[in-house]
Amino acid sequence: MPQIAAIICTHNRENYLGAAIDSLLAQECNDFEVLVVDNGSTDRTKEVIESRLSHPRLKYVYEPVLGLSVARNTGARETSAPILAYLDDDAEASSQWLRVLIEAYHSNEKLAIAGGKVTLIWSGGIIPPKWISPDMAAGLGAYDLGDRVVYIDKPSLTPRGLNYSLRRTFLEQMGGFDANLGRIGKKLLSNEELYMTELALQHGWQVAYLPDALVAHNVAPERLKPDWFWQRSWWQGVSECYREEVAGRTGIAQLGRGGERLLRGLYKALKYINDPAARFDNLAYAYGQIGYLTEVIKVMLGGKSSS
Repeated sequence: MPQIAAIICTHNRENYLGAAIDSLLAQECNDFEVLVVDNGSTDRTKEVIESRLSHPRLKYVYEPVLGLSVARNTGARETSAPILAYLDDDAEASSQWLRVLIEAYHSNEKLAIAGGKVTLIWSGGIIPPKWISPDMAAGLGAYDLGDRVVYIDKPSLTPRGLNYSLRRTFLEQMGGFDANLGRIGKKLLSNEELYMTELALQHGWQVAYLPDALVAHNVAPERLKPDWFWQRSWWQGVSECYREEVAGRTGIAQLGRGGERLLRGLYKALKYINDPAARFDNLAYAYGQIGYLTEVIKVMLGGKSSS
């Protein structure tokens, strides 16, 4: 039985997938396996994986039901490793990634979740637009809490899903990832990692940021357009509504919370009207609250959640 399983869940990312797999097969680690879960891809994903299947550590799994959380649960079932490390299909792991994770879990039996620093890869000499703030960069995957290990006590600081690991016993205790959270096709649902971190802290587990568990994330050109950020912010609001629903925090108070955040975003957009990055950041935040409030009202009226 391997100590750790590195799992890539992929859907139509043939251009980036090969580099992600290669970064895992080159790990400075002696006891691991790599699983690639093909989540209903229709491009050349299978060919990219099959061209590398001669490597003894690599395994291919096909999951036809769309959904990142569904694919993650499938990956967990397909391995017996006690530590599960998830890498996005458009990310590249540093050579010590798995070794750093293994050492952290072996030295702390209360550790349930761990993830590391994430830097961004700006492909093709792209220069980030001036309207992308540090918070917006976080929306592209950037994650940096410094150069020291941090034990996280706020779910909002949770490690990013593109560089994310869990102890199997914790994941099984929680019943796996919630299939209604996490990206599903073109629905940019999120908050599955935040919810897991919230559950871990509630149940007395620990969550750690490990700076040396470094991963780099490719920024696709289409994500450098305002429309992508508008869409992402909207779905972030929808995801937050669903997270509150499963946590039992629904009701009239949601209207107050969403309304207050909407007004705060609009106020700050006006306050920083001469700063393109801060202005856009706060407008997108406010737009996300409209998504949140729309979903809250829909659920309160007896409608079905978009998740």
